[in-house]
Amino acid sequence: MSHLSSPPPKHKGEHKGRGLPRGSERGSSSSRDKDRSATVSSSVPMPAGGKASRTNCPPPTPQKAPNRLIHEKSPYLLQHAYNPVDWYPWGQEAFDKAKKENKPIFLSVGYSTCHWCHMMEEESFQNEEIGHLLNEDFVSVMVDREERPDVDKVYMTFVQATSSGGGWPMNVWLTPDLQPFVGGTYFPPEDGLTRVGFRTVLTRICEQWKQNKNTLLENSQRVTTALLARSEISMGDRQLPPSAATMNSRCFQQLDEGYDEEYGGFAEAPKFPTPVILNFLFSYWLSHQLTQDGPRAQQMALHTLKMMANGGIRDHVGQGFHRYSTDRQWHIPHFEKMLYDQAQLSVVYSQAFQISGDEFYSDVAKGILQYVTRSLSHRSGGFYSAEDADSPPEQGMKPKEGAFYVWTVKEVQELLPEPVGGASEPLTSGQLLMKHYGLSEAGNISSTQDSKGELTGQNVLTVRYSLELTAARFGLDVEVVSTLLNTGLEKLFQARKHRPKAHLDNKMLAAWNGLMVSGFAVTGAVLGMDKLVTQATNGAKFLKRHMFDVASGRLKRTCYAGTGGTVENSNSPCWGFLEDYAFVVRGLLDLYEASQESSWLEWALRLQDTQDKLFWDSRGGGYFCSEAELGADLPLRLKDDQDGAEPSANSVSAHNLLRLHGFTGHKDWMDKCVCLLTAFSERMRRVPVALPEMVRALSAQQQTLKQIVICGDPQAKDTKALVQCVHSIYIPNKVLILADGDPSSFLSRQLPFLSTLQRVDDQATAYIFENQACSMPITEPCELRKMLHQ
Repeated sequence: MSHLSSPPPKHKGEHKGRGLPRGSERGSSSSRDKDRSATVSSSVPMPAGGKASRTNCPPPTPQKAPNRLIHEKSPYLLQHAYNPVDWYPWGQEAFDKAKKENKPIFLSVGYSTCHWCHMMEEESFQNEEIGHLLNEDFVSVMVDREERPDVDKVYMTFVQATSSGGGWPMNVWLTPDLQPFVGGTYFPPEDGLTRVGFRTVLTRICEQWKQNKNTLLENSQRVTTALLARSEISMGDRQLPPSAATMNSRCFQQLDEGYDEEYGGFAEAPKFPTPVILNFLFSYWLSHQLTQDGPRAQQMALHTLKMMANGGIRDHVGQGFHRYSTDRQWHIPHFEKMLYDQAQLSVVYSQAFQISGDEFYSDVAKGILQYVTRSLSHRSGGFYSAEDADSPPEQGMKPKEGAFYVWTVKEVQELLPEPVGGASEPLTSGQLLMKHYGLSEAGNISSTQDSKGELTGQNVLTVRYSLELTAARFGLDVEVVSTLLNTGLEKLFQARKHRPKAHLDNKMLAAWNGLMVSGFAVTGAVLGMDKLVTQATNGAKFLKRHMFDVASGRLKRTCYAGTGGTVENSNSPCWGFLEDYAFVVRGLLDLYEASQESSWLEWALRLQDTQDKLFWDSRGGGYFCSEAELGADLPLRLKDDQDGAEPSANSVSAHNLLRLHGFTGHKDWMDKCVCLLTAFSERMRRVPVALPEMVRALSAQQQTLKQIVICGDPQAKDTKALVQCVHSIYIPNKVLILADGDPSSFLSRQLPFLSTLQRVDDQATAYIFENQACSMPITEPCELRKMLHQ
């Protein structure tokens, strides 16, 4: 009854098979690329959309009167403000018009750095004739999926259930009561040999609405009812969650089966970073070190991280990671850069350093945060959402994907002409860099990865040899080669500053800012870098100042960079969703452990209380993704059940509840955690690899957390030495508490036993509480390290 289109393979982005988590996969579609068609009735085939050449039109100049989207703050909606389409933002005005005029709603959902969203806007939404069709026969509604993840999730669930995948732009036709009846992703504007174009789709849906409306409505209601039953997540008759040992084993086995031995990662191309999987593997290693599978899990995670960091998915010139790799080798990326990837990857690379001691991983983590500080940070402390994949190669030219990031041999030779002394053969700095990073005269991007021929002769930097091999090849010292390469990359970076930059989505989301607070806090704590912890603190202050309503205690979902460094909010508040609360609470807990400032812990507790009131399902257990009131018009109220490009908010909440119980001793939060895990039992049993982050939480709940209490003056050297000792060790299931001896402090009021703990000989002293037992007092970092490794 509905189906979806499929862009060419370069931009698809779902993991299929083996039950691996999808990357949520922004600007992507099903990994099946064959033609498809489905019908609303036997006489009306609905198109699958498909491949078309992008026109790469520059943004339209405001020659005409703008549509009503001009009053919105979303960069995505503003990109459509001069379309000839009579767009409405999501809201009652559009719904009332559809009911009054008895027209179907055409809903288009995307985000501002989405390549295929740009493509459909240029080809179809700027087209006067298509605009006329939409205005005549439909009520057209545009949604930024990052502003309204609830709207996106409901209709993506419909699209995925009634077709073979999902992606953006997502285009869905709804009844005036918001029931979906046809859906797809990208549609080309005109009919092709095997695919029906967007213009034809609109005509046929209009005919069906006029001739067979009752059938459409009945089918729509039937599908919605089936989706509601299928998507229900509830405790049912279950009293307890499943065995953590069993779920761990199954999840590991599924990942092991899909692992790429040569290049790391899971499944075939496209390959996504998916930090939730790497987090799971590290946790699995820690609890299975004495088995054959434990070292295997560690090797899989470390190898994947190394291959990603050496590949073209990492920006070797400016740092940070691109969205995903279009090939198995991590070589040619989809060049978009997302904040949530940087946040999660900085944490997982820091953990890799904790586990391995290899500074390669800590250097990658520092590079990611350097990129975020430079390119995705507002001067008031907040973090922007993303940078686009597309940009003009030169001023005034049409945008091309990756133009900002790729290089020709000629450019590198001109920038780095200096001869290298002491080499075994004539050599310039440019030649050395090109050899190490795999650049060639013909370009290192194959035609299969460049269907439009935009990147002919261009190169993506990807590490082809170790420093040792490159040094040996030219008879140079490793240190000399390292210095020459770093100097060369810096010159490329300075040259790249003069290129037209990609579009920046300056929208700031509470959820992703929460993830980024974690990124700076955890990395700063692990590496002992106070300036990173300070940036995490500034990020948390930004959230409290600009994205928190003191009167109601609620988070706001969005704010935006205004002119002159100001911060602007939506005309009417866009209130936070479950993921905003879950990710911000996690960030605040990580920040407390990094900074020992208890005010952040206090705020985390208050936000958790608010989250419980707004989203907790008291009947079935677990959290709904949206408030009942906020999504009152939507046909479904869902619970997110997949750890993908971002972890599920329910998975993160399970961890948060455990940690809050450890910080406060409040039994209610442990009980909620058990209910949540029980509600997701069936999903975990069926496909544990779809919820690796929740399987980790299940393990932590059944194994119990370590409470590590350090009694001492927060500013004293001996206290800081014990704290840094804890941070230097990979201990995923812990809470770190600083007891400063003040019985009236926030933590002492929560955990009265803290005031009974004594410092030994007036030295900073650590205690480890686990399984209702307390260790002997520890004053030496080396002894503490030994105890924590047991």
